[in-house]
Amino acid sequence: MRRLISSGSSFERDIGYSRAVVDGEWVFVSGTTGFDYQTMTISDDVVEQAERCFINIEKALLEAGSRLSDVVRVRYILPKVEDFEPCWPVLHKYFGDVRPAATMISAGLSDPRMKIEVEVTARKGSSMEPGT
Repeated sequence: MRRLISSGSSFERDIGYSRAVVDGEWVFVSGTTGFDYQTMTISDDVVEQAERCFINIEKALLEAGSRLSDVVRVRYILPKVEDFEPCWPVLHKYFGDVRPAATMISAGLSDPRMKIEVEVTARKGSSMEPGT
């Protein structure tokens, strides 16, 4: 059963996509940026944007019946390669124990204020946490 998850972002409405799509045990979370989707504001700091990416992703995963510990694949997209290393502590905070397969791509993003975009794929129940 396919189910669509929305964050309420104007981007989703204007462009025509979902924050996440649930298809059976799989959850596909769209590229997620550091916008606070409630206020449609974004920090100028790449590390703060990275943190907000994970807050947004975690919210989508929880609504989908999954969690960050179920993530099996992550893609990081940054316009500036040199912005990646300052984000490592944030990435480790969320994925240090999960250790999903990962790719980092340097590419332009649709809005010059965006300094990082994170896309994940999760499989419900794949968490390696004890008792799950």
